[in-house]
Amino acid sequence: MTSQAADGPETAAASRRSKLTREREQEFFDAVLEQIRECGYEAVTMEGIAASTRCSKSTLYRQWKTKPQFVVAALRSRRKARFGGIDTGSLAEDLREAARAVGRWSTNDTKLLQALGHAVTQDVDLAKALREALVDPEIAALKEILRRGVERGEIVADHPALEYIPAQMFGVVRARPVVDGEYADPDYLVRFVEAAVLPVLGLT
Repeated sequence: MTSQAADGPETAAASRRSKLTREREQEFFDAVLEQIRECGYEAVTMEGIAASTRCSKSTLYRQWKTKPQFVVAALRSRRKARFGGIDTGSLAEDLREAARAVGRWSTNDTKLLQALGHAVTQDVDLAKALREALVDPEIAALKEILRRGVERGEIVADHPALEYIPAQMFGVVRARPVVDGEYADPDYLVRFVEAAVLPVLGLT
Protein backbone atom coordinates (compact mmCIF):
# COMPACT_ATOMS: atom_id res chain seq x y z
CA MET A 1 0.00 0.00 0.00
CA THR A 2 1.30 3.48 -0.82
CA SER A 3 0.18 6.94 0.23
CA GLN A 4 -2.52 8.36 -2.01
CA ALA A 5 -1.40 10.93 -4.53
CA ALA A 6 -2.64 14.46 -3.98
CA ASP A 7 -5.65 15.35 -6.11
CA GLY A 8 -5.58 18.22 -8.56
CA PRO A 9 -2.75 20.00 -10.35
CA GLU A 10 0.45 20.92 -8.55
CA THR A 11 -0.38 24.61 -8.81
CA ALA A 12 -3.56 24.12 -6.83
CA ALA A 13 -1.69 22.16 -4.15
CA ALA A 14 0.95 24.88 -3.96
CA SER A 15 -1.78 27.49 -3.58
CA ARG A 16 -3.30 25.60 -0.65
CA ARG A 17 0.08 25.18 1.04
CA SER A 18 0.95 28.84 0.59
CA LYS A 19 -1.71 29.80 3.10
CA LEU A 20 0.53 28.44 5.88
CA THR A 21 3.70 30.18 6.95
CA ARG A 22 6.81 28.02 7.01
CA GLU A 23 6.93 28.39 10.79
CA ARG A 24 3.33 27.22 11.19
CA GLU A 25 3.90 24.32 8.83
CA GLN A 26 6.96 23.26 10.83
CA GLU A 27 4.90 23.45 14.02
CA PHE A 28 2.52 20.88 12.51
CA PHE A 29 5.43 18.68 11.41
CA ASP A 30 7.07 18.80 14.84
CA ALA A 31 3.76 17.96 16.51
CA VAL A 32 3.02 14.89 14.39
CA LEU A 33 6.55 13.47 14.76
CA GLU A 34 6.53 14.01 18.52
CA GLN A 35 3.15 12.30 18.88
CA ILE A 36 4.42 9.36 16.81
CA ARG A 37 7.42 9.01 19.14
CA GLU A 38 5.25 9.12 22.24
CA CYS A 39 2.15 7.20 21.12
CA GLY A 40 3.12 5.18 18.05
CA TYR A 41 2.11 5.72 14.45
CA GLU A 42 -1.21 3.90 14.60
CA ALA A 43 -2.45 5.94 17.58
CA VAL A 44 -1.80 9.31 15.95
CA THR A 45 -4.77 10.96 14.24
CA MET A 46 -5.26 14.13 12.24
CA GLU A 47 -7.85 15.16 14.83
CA GLY A 48 -5.32 14.75 17.64
CA ILE A 49 -2.71 16.83 15.83
CA ALA A 50 -5.31 19.52 15.12
CA ALA A 51 -6.19 19.69 18.81
CA SER A 52 -2.56 19.86 19.96
CA THR A 53 -1.70 22.61 17.49
CA ARG A 54 -4.95 24.57 17.98
CA CYS A 55 -6.18 24.38 14.42
CA SER A 56 -9.14 22.79 12.67
CA LYS A 57 -8.67 19.32 11.26
CA SER A 58 -9.94 20.68 7.93
CA THR A 59 -6.77 22.82 7.80
CA LEU A 60 -4.63 19.70 7.96
CA TYR A 61 -6.75 17.79 5.45
CA ARG A 62 -6.57 20.72 3.00
CA GLN A 63 -2.79 20.62 3.17
CA TRP A 64 -2.06 16.89 3.20
CA LYS A 65 -5.33 14.97 2.63
CA THR A 66 -4.22 11.81 4.52
CA LYS A 67 -2.18 10.95 7.58
CA PRO A 68 0.49 9.10 5.56
CA GLN A 69 0.97 12.13 3.30
CA PHE A 70 1.25 14.36 6.37
CA VAL A 71 3.87 12.14 8.01
CA VAL A 72 5.85 11.81 4.78
CA ALA A 73 5.95 15.62 4.47
CA ALA A 74 7.01 15.94 8.12
CA LEU A 75 9.85 13.46 7.65
CA ARG A 76 11.08 15.15 4.49
CA SER A 77 11.14 18.51 6.25
CA ARG A 78 13.90 17.11 8.49
CA ARG A 79 16.21 15.98 5.72
CA LYS A 80 19.71 17.24 6.46
CA ALA A 81 23.11 15.79 7.32
CA ARG A 82 23.59 16.75 10.94
CA PHE A 83 27.29 16.03 10.93
CA GLY A 84 27.95 16.93 7.32
CA GLY A 85 30.10 19.89 8.38
CA ILE A 86 32.57 17.86 10.46
CA ASP A 87 36.13 18.25 9.15
CA THR A 88 38.83 18.41 11.82
CA GLY A 89 41.65 17.35 9.52
CA SER A 90 41.94 13.98 11.27
CA LEU A 91 39.93 10.87 10.45
CA ALA A 92 40.03 9.63 14.05
CA GLU A 93 38.80 12.95 15.43
CA ASP A 94 36.17 13.27 12.69
CA LEU A 95 34.78 9.88 13.72
CA ARG A 96 34.74 10.92 17.39
CA GLU A 97 32.89 14.13 16.46
CA ALA A 98 30.44 12.14 14.34
CA ALA A 99 29.82 9.84 17.32
CA ARG A 100 29.10 12.84 19.56
CA ALA A 101 26.72 14.26 16.96
CA VAL A 102 24.89 10.96 16.51
CA GLY A 103 24.57 10.65 20.28
CA ARG A 104 22.91 14.05 20.57
CA TRP A 105 19.95 13.08 18.36
CA SER A 106 19.95 9.29 18.58
CA THR A 107 17.23 9.07 21.24
CA ASN A 108 14.66 11.02 19.21
CA ASP A 109 15.52 9.28 15.96
CA THR A 110 15.54 5.80 17.50
CA LYS A 111 12.13 6.40 19.08
CA LEU A 112 10.80 7.55 15.72
CA LEU A 113 12.21 4.52 13.90
CA GLN A 114 10.75 2.19 16.51
CA ALA A 115 7.35 3.88 16.37
CA LEU A 116 7.23 3.70 12.57
CA GLY A 117 8.57 0.16 12.39
CA HIS A 118 5.41 -1.64 11.25
CA ALA A 119 3.93 1.25 9.28
CA VAL A 120 6.92 1.54 6.95
CA THR A 121 6.53 -2.10 5.92
CA GLN A 122 3.02 -1.26 4.72
CA ASP A 123 3.65 2.07 2.96
CA VAL A 124 6.37 2.45 0.34
CA ASP A 125 6.28 6.26 0.38
CA LEU A 126 6.57 6.35 4.15
CA ALA A 127 9.53 3.96 4.09
CA LYS A 128 11.27 6.05 1.43
CA ALA A 129 10.70 9.30 3.34
CA LEU A 130 12.00 7.74 6.55
CA ARG A 131 15.19 6.64 4.85
CA GLU A 132 15.63 10.01 3.14
CA ALA A 133 15.17 11.86 6.43
CA LEU A 134 17.06 9.73 8.94
CA VAL A 135 19.47 7.48 7.07
CA ASP A 136 20.68 8.61 3.65
CA PRO A 137 22.06 12.08 4.59
CA GLU A 138 24.03 10.70 7.54
CA ILE A 139 25.42 7.75 5.57
CA ALA A 140 26.52 10.12 2.79
CA ALA A 141 28.20 12.46 5.29
CA LEU A 142 29.97 9.56 7.01
CA LYS A 143 31.22 8.20 3.70
CA GLU A 144 32.59 11.66 2.90
CA ILE A 145 34.48 11.67 6.23
CA LEU A 146 36.02 8.31 5.32
CA ARG A 147 36.83 9.47 1.78
CA ARG A 148 38.76 12.45 3.15
CA GLY A 149 40.69 10.11 5.43
CA VAL A 150 41.72 8.06 2.40
CA GLU A 151 42.60 11.22 0.48
CA ARG A 152 44.85 12.38 3.32
CA GLY A 153 46.61 9.01 3.36
CA GLU A 154 45.42 8.06 6.85
CA ILE A 155 43.95 4.81 5.57
CA VAL A 156 44.24 2.88 2.32
CA ALA A 157 41.33 3.05 -0.11
CA ASP A 158 40.90 -0.74 -0.23
CA HIS A 159 40.87 -1.25 3.54
CA PRO A 160 38.32 -4.07 4.05
CA ALA A 161 36.70 -2.42 7.07
CA LEU A 162 35.73 0.83 5.32
CA GLU A 163 32.45 -0.40 3.86
CA TYR A 164 31.24 -1.59 7.28
CA ILE A 165 31.83 1.61 9.28
CA PRO A 166 28.42 3.20 8.51
CA ALA A 167 26.64 -0.01 9.51
CA GLN A 168 28.69 -0.16 12.71
CA MET A 169 27.96 3.44 13.66
CA PHE A 170 24.23 3.26 13.01
CA GLY A 171 23.79 -0.33 14.07
CA VAL A 172 25.00 0.28 17.61
CA VAL A 173 22.59 3.22 17.97
CA ARG A 174 19.62 1.03 17.02
CA ALA A 175 20.80 -2.01 18.97
CA ARG A 176 21.64 -0.51 22.34
CA PRO A 177 18.02 0.05 23.49
CA VAL A 178 17.35 -3.64 22.78
CA VAL A 179 20.58 -5.00 24.29
CA ASP A 180 21.09 -2.67 27.26
CA GLY A 181 17.68 -1.07 27.73
CA GLU A 182 18.97 2.47 27.25
CA TYR A 183 19.77 4.81 24.40
CA ALA A 184 23.26 5.45 23.04
CA ASP A 185 24.41 8.86 24.28
CA PRO A 186 27.49 10.79 23.06
CA ASP A 187 29.83 9.36 25.71
CA TYR A 188 28.81 5.79 24.92
CA LEU A 189 29.25 6.30 21.19
CA VAL A 190 32.68 7.91 21.56
CA ARG A 191 33.78 4.94 23.68
CA PHE A 192 32.40 2.63 21.00
CA VAL A 193 34.34 4.42 18.27
CA GLU A 194 37.55 4.30 20.30
CA ALA A 195 37.18 0.63 21.22
CA ALA A 196 35.62 -0.88 18.10
CA VAL A 197 36.03 1.44 15.12
CA LEU A 198 39.42 3.13 15.34
CA PRO A 199 41.40 -0.05 16.15
CA VAL A 200 40.02 -1.95 13.16
CA LEU A 201 41.03 0.98 10.94
CA GLY A 202 44.49 1.05 12.48
CA LEU A 203 43.90 4.51 14.00
CA THR A 204 44.48 5.78 17.54
